[in-house]
Amino acid sequence: MRFEFDREKSRDVKRKHGVSLVEAQEIFDQAYIVDQKSDDPRQYRAIGWCRGRLCSVVFEIRHDTHDTKGEYFHLVTAWKATKQEEQSYAENV
Repeated sequence: MRFEFDREKSRDVKRKHGVSLVEAQEIFDQAYIVDQKSDDPRQYRAIGWCRGRLCSVVFEIRHDTHDTKGEYFHLVTAWKATKQEEQSYAENV
């Protein structure tokens, strides 16, 4: 699984929400849940464990156009899971 994100945005997200996009990649290493966040652009939210706490990350599935590496996850933003997200995770994992 490949990830891409804007490094400056990752620093901003870390400052604002306490979790960077680099750290948020950990969510995909273990059990997590996904739901669709928006249609245009098509974005998804994953909820899972990151740095010992439950977090959420919004991502888009993108495809390379100039080479054969295939699809990758473009991470948009991340945050510490809300109470509602914690409950959803507990009910579904």
